[in-house]
Amino acid sequence: MSVSQTFLHGQTDPSACLTSAKVDSYGFERPEDFDYASYEAFFSRYLVVLTRRAIKWSKLLKGNKSIQKSLKVKRYIRKGIPNEHRALIWMIVSGAQANMEQNPGYYHRLLEEEKNDKLVEAIKTDMNRTFPDNVKFRKTADPCLQHTLYNVLVAYGHHNKAVGYCQGMNFIAGYLILITKNEEESFWLLDALIGRILPDYYSPAMLGLKTDQEVLGELVKMKVPAVAELMERHGVMWTLVVSRWFICLFIDILPVETVLRIWDCLFYEGSKIIFRVALTLIKQHQAFILEATNFPDICDKFKQITKGTFVTECHSFMQKIFTDPGSLPMATINKLRETCREKVLSQG
Repeated sequence: MSVSQTFLHGQTDPSACLTSAKVDSYGFERPEDFDYASYEAFFSRYLVVLTRRAIKWSKLLKGNKSIQKSLKVKRYIRKGIPNEHRALIWMIVSGAQANMEQNPGYYHRLLEEEKNDKLVEAIKTDMNRTFPDNVKFRKTADPCLQHTLYNVLVAYGHHNKAVGYCQGMNFIAGYLILITKNEEESFWLLDALIGRILPDYYSPAMLGLKTDQEVLGELVKMKVPAVAELMERHGVMWTLVVSRWFICLFIDILPVETVLRIWDCLFYEGSKIIFRVALTLIKQHQAFILEATNFPDICDKFKQITKGTFVTECHSFMQKIFTDPGSLPMATINKLRETCREKVLSQG
């Protein structure tokens, strides 16, 4: 029996979290070709890290429900937040906790208001398409998280009318619900992401999203020029290979635990983290990508680089994202955003 996931997910019943189980502790069914042996080998090593981090986090928090931003906290977050503290830390460092406390009852009032039928219909259409491989989101589940997801998305669509609802938001809200197990907290975290951390990713024109994909292209030119040249030579637009990385924040692209480790940093450090992850994936697999000889081949290579032990081993992967891409000042990203936004606007 493996107890590795017991530590990872802050659970006390080892029988519920075997690494050999067909369903992981978040409710996701493991694929037919899941490599249980290598996953178990990884987890036995990661367990040592998790145990050490859990002790350090307990000492840092000392039973408090608050934390001040500091270099020490930033360092701790980069090394991973234990699942038992994840929702609390995300809420605090993202500003979601402060917003929730300053607006008591607001979320529930949104749910009681008259609804926009078009918005409700769009959300309902996507319910069964959200995590069909997760047993907790099935209609047969008790409780069924589809109802919670529907509430969060409907409330958010009425809160942020400029955005309303956009495909991709359902997956992000779904992950937030799995971690917080709390409707209202998920709503405020979704607001932190869409309203502040990823501005203009989900508005109808998706200007922020299109801009950041162009920014990544410029960063690749600077840091992995051979790959940028390959893309240009074959006329492959960046949006074709990385749009889902940005829209879904790596959900269904990278393994669940790796996505959560990325989000730990995303809530604290902002959207720069997405560029670090993307650049690391490209830089690490540069030789592999450069083997591509045509357009479909390039697209296929970009699907392949998000699989395998490099991305499963989340702890070493997260260390790499802060070393592999090298220096990445926010000033550089903001400057690139300005020029890329102009380019996107001129293209109509």
